[in-house]
Amino acid sequence: MIPEVNIWAVLLATASSMVIGAIWYAKPVFGRYWMKAAGHTDETTQSGATLAIVVTVVVSFVTAGVLAGAAAIAQAFYGGNFPANTLLTGLILWAGFTAARMITHDAFDRRPRGLTVLNLAHELVTILVMALIIGLFGISAL
Repeated sequence: MIPEVNIWAVLLATASSMVIGAIWYAKPVFGRYWMKAAGHTDETTQSGATLAIVVTVVVSFVTAGVLAGAAAIAQAFYGGNFPANTLLTGLILWAGFTAARMITHDAFDRRPRGLTVLNLAHELVTILVMALIIGLFGISAL
């Protein structure tokens, strides 16, 4: 059984991911630190940027869809407040999949801890904003 999701919420959550990333990694915010910690220059960030953006949109859509589906399943099982359940589901999925896997990969890649923390915080904010949007829109399509 495929859970019912609100496609408009998924699309808006996908867009929110792009907005959050653009702000988070902007040079005046965390962009300068990220570039230094990741070993990027202005030139390396421009090369292949279009492909990276397309990949990010697709992956963000998948993430928002999975989050919406998991939240719908949690809602059917637990009942109660859908926005709260969606936020909790997002937090649990972030901790169990995103954070756990990123920490493992970054440890083996020997990435700077600060870079891992920066990227984990970005992912947490992204997932929680996606969850808030999905939770506020509800399960049924408009």
